[in-house]
Amino acid sequence: MFESLSGKLQNVLRGLRGKGRLSEEEVAAACREIRLALLEADVNFRVVRDFVRRVQEKAAGQEVIRSLAPGQQVAKVVHEELTQLLGAEASVLSLSREPSVILMVGLQGGGKTTTAGKLARRLTAEGRGPLLAATDLRRPAAVEQLRIVGEQAGVEVFQAAGTDPVGVAKAAVEKARNEERGPVIVDTAGRTHVDEELMSELAAMREAVSPDEVLLVLDAMTGQDAVNVAAEFDRAVGITGVVLTKLDGDARGGAALSVREVTGRPIKFAGVGEKLEALEVFHPDRMASRILGMGDVQTFVEQAEAALEDQEAAELERRIREQRFDLNDFMRELQRLGKMGSLDQLLSMIPGLGSLRQQLPGQIDAKHLGHMTAIVQSMTPEERENPDMIGGSRRKRIARGSGRSRQEVNLLLKQFRQMRSMLGQFVEAEQTGRLPKGMEITGFRM
Repeated sequence: MFESLSGKLQNVLRGLRGKGRLSEEEVAAACREIRLALLEADVNFRVVRDFVRRVQEKAAGQEVIRSLAPGQQVAKVVHEELTQLLGAEASVLSLSREPSVILMVGLQGGGKTTTAGKLARRLTAEGRGPLLAATDLRRPAAVEQLRIVGEQAGVEVFQAAGTDPVGVAKAAVEKARNEERGPVIVDTAGRTHVDEELMSELAAMREAVSPDEVLLVLDAMTGQDAVNVAAEFDRAVGITGVVLTKLDGDARGGAALSVREVTGRPIKFAGVGEKLEALEVFHPDRMASRILGMGDVQTFVEQAEAALEDQEAAELERRIREQRFDLNDFMRELQRLGKMGSLDQLLSMIPGLGSLRQQLPGQIDAKHLGHMTAIVQSMTPEERENPDMIGGSRRKRIARGSGRSRQEVNLLLKQFRQMRSMLGQFVEAEQTGRLPKGMEITGFRM
């Protein structure tokens, strides 16, 4: 997620840290580098211009220049401005009436149907009774695709004979009203590009069902083109929010950092993987932290709590407190985290571990988990419980037994030591009262 942009911004801020004083010239030079990094990330040039101007005005202020840690102050300014650029705070769905209606709009290929299923699954987990409505009657197999997605999500899909998508949407809303359920999530037709016929159909549907939310689904990989599409949809239909898909891919960041500023509409959700669970509420402050390499512990904790059973969480908490976290625990938790989504994304949420992703051969997927499991399973029980005893000859034996390279064995042990060290720091900080409220280890709150 934002690999190139994140690396460049972190390098700029790293160059300012450690300096006792900053001159206005040094701040200006840093801002020029930030400007170039944002432009290379395909951020709208007007957005870049205004963003850099605000950062420079605040960062060049005397309270920053003359502070004891000016580099950290500049990082704080950049984080605050990034948060504002991304929307300041999370935007919740407005579902006040029964049945509420959510209109999903967007171009073909942007992930609209899958996102409708992800949203339906999320709302089901919140205790609602959503109904998916198949109104894309033009694209071959579109209704069947939604039916399959609905089946995977455990949500009913409403479909009706005929060629009138507006009539299908109205019938779906009526069904939800009669059955006292909702919200109704309407999966609309898309096109390969914005055209008058598409917009007229969507405007007619909006008029007929009076949706509470009109969510535009955008492919984050398309950069500034996504922003132009958002502006077109907003003018013609009137959107209430944006869902960015494929944010876990090698997106440069242009769409995420531009769409809120250009359209004035909030990013409400982010698609971060192919699984139906891979839909996150978009938190601007957390995203800004991820971009700047500061981690996102809150999201990590929320996902971990959803994946851990109470008894397992209590046992893990006890072992962490007693500083008995070993390779068996490490492997068990990595496999559990694999069920939560892409592991390289999860590493980016943990302060201090984001840099590990750069040492790994691409995204950590099931294949890499298999390699890591093979390495651990090639160790003796004593070695797993006491990894510090694993010296050169043992590493060579483990590599041979697992069919992996010695470098991979070294990397796994390094990752384990870093995670164990991080957990130890959390324990120490909690015991001394230095851990921020809400990040207690109790109940796996970290």
